[in-house]
Amino acid sequence: MSGGGTRLVGTAAVRQHQRSGPGAADLLAVSVGGGLGSVVRYLLATAFPAGHGFPWAIFAVNVSGCLCIGLLMIYLLEVWPPRRFLRPFLAIGLIGGYTTFSTYAGGVLTMLTGNADALAAAYALSSIAAGLAAVWLGMKTGRIVAGLPARMRARFAGGGQ
Repeated sequence: MSGGGTRLVGTAAVRQHQRSGPGAADLLAVSVGGGLGSVVRYLLATAFPAGHGFPWAIFAVNVSGCLCIGLLMIYLLEVWPPRRFLRPFLAIGLIGGYTTFSTYAGGVLTMLTGNADALAAAYALSSIAAGLAAVWLGMKTGRIVAGLPARMRARFAGGGQ
């Protein structure tokens, strides 16, 4: 047995050590996804530079990333069968590399040091509000597209799947 568990040796059961933590393949999936997501974010940020104005590219990246993570939460956890590398690659790697708190925080700081306090506050608050709304919308859309509301009601009513 390679994944842990119990095996018989003679008449005695011997408990095998269970592996914990991510393996090299999991880390590779996260790394490849993160690299791809970071490159896409970088290209968008350089194609649409903010200067001292509102950083629309990073705002759009973070909000669209929130929408994607909402959709992915539904599909990865409730619709698709488990796949070992899909969640590390897509949710942690790709979306994690695509969205960025550090770029968001840097944008707020740039506006604050450039005496654009109102713009900094608007960006900071609208990013959080839009991000939360996008995750909710992504989850709602994922459930509707996957047809989960009816199945969820049947499951809770004792109907099962």
